[in-house]
Amino acid sequence: MGDVINLKRFRKRVERDQAAKVAESNRARHGRTKSERATDAQRDKRANDLLDQHRINGEDA
Repeated sequence: MGDVINLKRFRKRVERDQAAKVAESNRARHGRTKSERATDAQRDKRANDLLDQHRINGEDA
C-alpha cells in the first residue's frame, strides 16, 4: 500500500511551483537594465531605418 498524502498540501505545492515558473519568466522578460533597453531600442530603430531605405517611392511595392 502506498503512502498517504495530503491532497491540499500537494495542490498548494504544485501551485507554488507554477507561480515560481511564471515569476522566473517575468523576471527574464521585464528585468532588463536601462542600457539593455536603450541598446534594443537603437537596434530596432536601425533595422526600421534600413527597411525604410528599401521602399520604392515611399510606398510598399
